[in-house]
Amino acid sequence: MIQAEKEKLLVRVESALNDIRPHLAVDGGNVELVDITDDYRVMIKWLGTCKTCNMTAMTMQAGIAETIKHKVAEITGVEAINEPANS
Repeated sequence: MIQAEKEKLLVRVESALNDIRPHLAVDGGNVELVDITDDYRVMIKWLGTCKTCNMTAMTMQAGIAETIKHKVAEITGVEAINEPANS
């Protein structure tokens, strides 16, 4: 993936995450966009209460991954680089 393409994807994914963040913030959580790999996988980092929440797997599938894939069709998957402590 060329750098210009990656930068555009980062902006689009960040925009999708901004749609999700208010829902995470209600419970004191957040998510950080870390990178997009060459095979179009989004790497995120759980922040705040999300770092220790036992609902992150559901949040990832039903919230974050679905929203990102819906808004940025090129994305093939979403992974967290820091799994919650109690998972």
